[in-house]
Amino acid sequence: MKVIVGLSGGVDSAVAALLLVEQGLEVQGLFMSNWDEDDVYCTQAQDYQDARAVARVLGIPLHRANFAAEYRSRVFEYFLAEHRAGRTPNPDVLCNREVKFGVALRHAQRLGANRFATGHYARLREGATVQLLKAADTLKDQTYFLHAVHSTDLGQALMPVGDYTKAQVRERARRAGLPVFDKPDSTGICFIGERPFRDFLRQYIPETPGPIEAPDGEWLGTHCGLAFYTLGQRGGLGIGGRHESDAAAWYVAAKDMARNVLIAVQGHDHPLLCARELYCENLHWLVDPPAAPRRCTVRVRHRHTDQPALLHPGANGTARVLFDAPQRALTPGQFAVAYDGDLCLGGGTISAVTSAVPQSLSAA
Repeated sequence: MKVIVGLSGGVDSAVAALLLVEQGLEVQGLFMSNWDEDDVYCTQAQDYQDARAVARVLGIPLHRANFAAEYRSRVFEYFLAEHRAGRTPNPDVLCNREVKFGVALRHAQRLGANRFATGHYARLREGATVQLLKAADTLKDQTYFLHAVHSTDLGQALMPVGDYTKAQVRERARRAGLPVFDKPDSTGICFIGERPFRDFLRQYIPETPGPIEAPDGEWLGTHCGLAFYTLGQRGGLGIGGRHESDAAAWYVAAKDMARNVLIAVQGHDHPLLCARELYCENLHWLVDPPAAPRRCTVRVRHRHTDQPALLHPGANGTARVLFDAPQRALTPGQFAVAYDGDLCLGGGTISAVTSAVPQSLSAA
């Protein structure tokens, strides 16, 4: 069986290739170039050299492909549109569906691959339909980012490191002499990297300053544009002490899009930051869609602890999720992903949140 591995230049994909080589499979690598701007924050050139070094150690061919145009049109434009609408998107979810298990998978198939492998921390169980399961390393589990990948595409995938912890992966790399065994994990937006986020966003979205207000309408300061903030955010508000208030930190609680007003509250656990109910749209199921309310656990952001909830399926790919306990900073634009134990059921985009925010505010 011929397997092409998406070699990113990191340790996880390197060990994925190593494990497949050790299984005696015909393994080749594919390095993807998906961002066409070269700056001090882009590590693409070094990542490619690291991928080449790994391929040399393993004795496998390395292909290179550029999917920057597809990334721009299918992922980045969505990312910008969501921010302009005042929501907080997670582009890594679309990156996996549209690029890694979309155009990259098709490219690997054109190169003759029977399967396409990655270094994702997740497990796949084959059956009548493939099941997506949480990784053995719960701290590194990436099923949240993979829930939107089509089942047929997951059926063409391999994720060899899903049964290993990160420490075990690094040790396997060290013992095999892979030069990236101690390379730091990549962070930031998929393929764009970690960079000053607000400065980056300003290149594409103009500032639209407006007032920052307390829930009672008191003026607190000025924001630079609602697109540049997310619910629950603490830093970057520039709010000093308020008359007759304590020194507790300020947090973004809501966005009034109609008035271009940012609503801020004091205290990490302020009631306006908490809600028990959210609504989802564009649901994608990896199992048979439930026809009746279903008990499950729901994760509302990466590394968020799964929370018990009752999911009420609605029409046209929508659902209402009622949590057993209030959740902090439920954020439209992010994804709510449902689980039954280790099994990922699917998920959708958070479209609205029911909270104690006054109805006069449109919490976008």
